Amino acid sequence: MLDISKMKHIGLFAGGVLFGTAGVKVLASKDAKKLYINCLAAGLRAKESVMTTATNIQENAGDILAEAKEINRVRAEEAAKAADPEVEETVEEQVEE
Repeated sequence: MLDISKMKHIGLFAGGVLFGTAGVKVLASKDAKKLYINCLAAGLRAKESVMTTATNIQENAGDILAEAKEINRVRAEEAAKAADPEVEETVEEQVEE
């Protein structure tokens, strides 16, 4: 004979099957597909925004690097002039190369 424990397990199994079947129907519905498409579109827009920002940062970093090199070149020339006027010609030759 079936006791309450077995009936409970059978009821839970049947409820799980019913819930799973209904869940698949909901996930495959047109409304759910619209939701997936909108979420994917938002993700693609976010990716594009991040890529644009990354490109801008890379360009700015290149500009900063070039300016830093120029500052170091000017300081090297000034230090060479202060140390020995003859070294100035050597530093200028190295910079030109």
